[in-house]
Amino acid sequence: MDVSTLVDELESDRQTELSRLGSSKALYADTGGQLDPDRVLGALADETHHVAATLRTWAGETDPAGVFADGAARLDGQHDTLADELADDEPGEMPALVDALADADGPVARLGALVGWVLVVDRKASQVTGFFTGQADPGTASLIRDFGEDYDAIREGALAALSDRSDDGARETAQSAAGHVIQAAYDDYVETLESMGINPKPVC
Repeated sequence: MDVSTLVDELESDRQTELSRLGSSKALYADTGGQLDPDRVLGALADETHHVAATLRTWAGETDPAGVFADGAARLDGQHDTLADELADDEPGEMPALVDALADADGPVARLGALVGWVLVVDRKASQVTGFFTGQADPGTASLIRDFGEDYDAIREGALAALSDRSDDGARETAQSAAGHVIQAAYDDYVETLESMGINPKPVC
């Protein structure tokens, strides 16, 4: 499968959703409107925990090129780092986009869904980095910024595994699964903000 333009097409097709998921409003939604350091780190820790658990489950079934096991190990390391920063590291509820990720069935859909998740979480993590920069906490900002290397590795591993697939319709399956994850994250963002009486669209 030719994956050279897969990410570009996803970013183009889902430009609005990804832009808003990478905004400060998304961070506000993820923390339930409580923008304090523990809530910000806790939201990222919860997502990281549940995605790692999902990838471990997948790795126990079919794991193309060890992508899922490697991703789980990387995210476990991130969660350990986040837990060290938190007084209470008990995982919360599974976020909607992780539910959507876990819905993916079959290795091609799972690899595509993982690419979609990385496109979302990379933008969310950038907001977390910006939050701690604004809090005059460069150490924590740098810690979260370093997670980007893991996200890049997970995305590239998934794309490399997809490039080895020659299944009929594999590209469409992967792209659809990625889009499903992005849409689930966006729908949750919209519903959460609207329930708080906040317009989810940017106000210019």
